[in-house]
Amino acid sequence: MARDTTDQTPISSVQELTDYLAGGCKPKDKFRIGTEHEKFAFFREGNKPVPYFGDASISALLKGMQEKLGWEPIMDGDNIIGLGEPSGMGAISIEPGGQFELSGAPLENLHETCRESNQHLATLRDIAEPMGIRFLGIGGSPLWTLEETPRMPKSRYAIMSNYMPKVGTKGLDMMYRTCTIQVNLDFSSEEDMRRKMRVSMKLQPLATALFASSPFTEGKPNGLLSWRGDIWRDTDNQRSGVLPFTFKPDFGFKDYVEWALDVPMYFIVRDGKYRDCTNITFRQFMDGALKGDIAEWEPNLGDWTNHLSTLFPDVRLKRFLEMRGADGGPWRRICALPAFWVGLLYDDEALAAADQFTADWQVDDVIGLRNAVPVEGLKATIAGRDLLGVARDVVAISRKGLQNRARLNREGQDESVFLSPLEEVLAKKSTLADDLLALYHGRWQQSVLPVFEEYQY
Repeated sequence: MARDTTDQTPISSVQELTDYLAGGCKPKDKFRIGTEHEKFAFFREGNKPVPYFGDASISALLKGMQEKLGWEPIMDGDNIIGLGEPSGMGAISIEPGGQFELSGAPLENLHETCRESNQHLATLRDIAEPMGIRFLGIGGSPLWTLEETPRMPKSRYAIMSNYMPKVGTKGLDMMYRTCTIQVNLDFSSEEDMRRKMRVSMKLQPLATALFASSPFTEGKPNGLLSWRGDIWRDTDNQRSGVLPFTFKPDFGFKDYVEWALDVPMYFIVRDGKYRDCTNITFRQFMDGALKGDIAEWEPNLGDWTNHLSTLFPDVRLKRFLEMRGADGGPWRRICALPAFWVGLLYDDEALAAADQFTADWQVDDVIGLRNAVPVEGLKATIAGRDLLGVARDVVAISRKGLQNRARLNREGQDESVFLSPLEEVLAKKSTLADDLLALYHGRWQQSVLPVFEEYQY
């Protein structure tokens, strides 16, 4: 989750909000790839979670990374909560339970993306190793209870933690006990955004199935392949899930804005302090709901961008599109997730093929798939087809898209090399979650503890 912004530019009309999103349109040669990944920090001794305060802690990791990289600290009061690359090219942040996140720079190709994540993990390892800290790359916290999980001193998260139990049963699990890999991708026009949104919204449950890696909770199997995917089914459904209006043939920026306006806010930032605004929508805020309560009651562009960052649909629209369906995973998957989506969305031939492939999928089909995938994985069905067969066809479209892009590394390989983890899943007919469960019932002798050793970064 990126830093909260302050932009005092006043806003007075819905059109200004729509124009802000439309301002993300850029020429195709300026398209970039921004990859984010989260991981669980744990102590090698005893597989315990890492607290925020102390000599060996999340704050110590951030300070160590600051010294090593020279990035600027992001503060919440007296507490360091992240780092920003000085020119704005990337950030490091912490999720509510101490999950450590890299929000990568906007890069031109997947070879650069993979180098970036490799370099980040190597630098982090140098800082963490003397503290006895390592990192786990899967989608759900496999061992710790909610009570055992530390809480980060971030004002935004305190407001969310108070609000989540009021609007769903699993919001705190989402905040404190899940990790994801996601990719942020560009669009050239409203029409291009519409098509990419439609295709990626329909295919997000497939990404959940392919990247499923959260079969354990509190030391035992939870009956799911993607616990994280199941958690998102009841986190805060006013701001989450599949957005039916994105399937409309004339869907545009204004439709998203109109939806966002009626979602309850989390907060506004005034004088560096967070004010709880969960009792009003952004539309009510614009209509003067805080007038008389605070001096600076008028909404500004910083309020809007922060509000957009607190919406959690499966595909989130900002001035780019965020693919939000995948569980976290081992290092190779940090490269595979952006490869999957870049192949589908950044090549015209592949995007047209993916759009045609999913043309008959209706909203109810996609919602049904989204509900089935956390339990059934690639055995789920959509439009009369099993998801494994669908996955083979879609990954083949992605591969062709990456080959068409023809972005080569020094060895002459194109970006399709990064799809190999997904092609292994399809060849074995087995997700990472299936593999973890097989290990649990086999060599691990019904213990989740070996996951910390075998799936650490």
